[in-house]
Amino acid sequence: MSKVIVIGGGPAGMMAAITAKENKNDVILIEKNNQLGKKLLITGKGRCNITSSLEMEDFIKNTPGNGMFLYSAYQKYTNKDIIHFLKVQGLNVKEERGNRIFPVTDKSIDVLKCFTKKIKELNIEIKYNTKVIEILTETVDGESKVFGVKTDKEIFKADKIILATGGKSYPLTGSTGDGYKLVEKLGHTITAIKPSLVPLEVYDKNECKELQGLSLRNVEIKLIDREKNKVIYEDFGEMLFTHFGVSGPTILSSSAHLVRYKNIERLLNEKKIALKIDLKPALNDKKLNDRILRDFEKEKNKQFKNSLDKLLPQKLIPVIIKRSKITSDKKVNEITKKEREQLIKVVKDFEVLIKSFRPIEEAIITSGGVNIKEINPKTMESKKVKGLYFAGEIIDVDSYTGGFNLQIAYSTGYVAGLNKNK
Repeated sequence: MSKVIVIGGGPAGMMAAITAKENKNDVILIEKNNQLGKKLLITGKGRCNITSSLEMEDFIKNTPGNGMFLYSAYQKYTNKDIIHFLKVQGLNVKEERGNRIFPVTDKSIDVLKCFTKKIKELNIEIKYNTKVIEILTETVDGESKVFGVKTDKEIFKADKIILATGGKSYPLTGSTGDGYKLVEKLGHTITAIKPSLVPLEVYDKNECKELQGLSLRNVEIKLIDREKNKVIYEDFGEMLFTHFGVSGPTILSSSAHLVRYKNIERLLNEKKIALKIDLKPALNDKKLNDRILRDFEKEKNKQFKNSLDKLLPQKLIPVIIKRSKITSDKKVNEITKKEREQLIKVVKDFEVLIKSFRPIEEAIITSGGVNIKEINPKTMESKKVKGLYFAGEIIDVDSYTGGFNLQIAYSTGYVAGLNKNK
């Protein structure tokens, strides 16, 4: 029986511990918080977007951060497997818009309870409020090999160590980048740590403050490199204006693409990255013109500022009027064709200049981590240190929103727990 230590009690660590124990290993789970799954509880706004119903090859397409590295892990543990696991523990799921899978109860605590129930059932030993200071290695036949971990309380011997300490996003949940320091000491390379799935700041904050709290549904967004006149990313769905800029599902997903874009820091500094929002993507220019004409016909004796209630959210109207350069007090029946064309352009091509990413502390996911070239994708074992395995966000892999990042945690955790250390 091998002695396995799992460091980190998030979804990847819990899955790794469960799998290792089911494979007849002696398992200790070390967690620096006083509870497991702290970050899991806040996913999906407290509802937990468990996974996606898409085919597993589509998970790779939705993973801009080294998706192909996950091919083997996704074959061994799929979205169907995690759904089955939860069902066996007594929790059913439901599918919502965008192929998102949620617990029927809409409570992330119920997903966490499935993991903790299984951990208890398997009698896995947990060490809470315990911080790992060092991974202990020795050289055997010229090869570096793990033999234990040193914590702030005691030393634990181990044949195999699974590192599942997460990234640097949401540090209040315990994700403070501890794992990076531990493995750098062992000679592993950590690729640049950046925020991903993070809100974006804009240059014109005053306008965004006017729109703060406004949530838009069914809009089309495009991120444009103005230097090359190239579309970096496009999406359709929901977004939100904040006091600093923009957020919401489409914006968060766009950030995962933007963070990897060549020369991004320079382009942001030079005001070369634009967000274009089509507020009425279902209507082309002609149809929108017809719609506006119909509205104007009904409101012909009203002032322009009082004529857009049916077309746009109330909060957006003053900003649209300002951008259209049409006098707000002008009578609707006095508005010219040229002015109407300008209004259509503003509605179909609402542009803001992106200044920066919000801090990593506000990111859902960390981009960067342990270099995938130093990890065996079939086993999740380190290529540098025998007996050291990785699972979850500590690895340099990350996806868009939609349940994909949690699936990375389950699949890599499963594979890391599965393989016996020889």
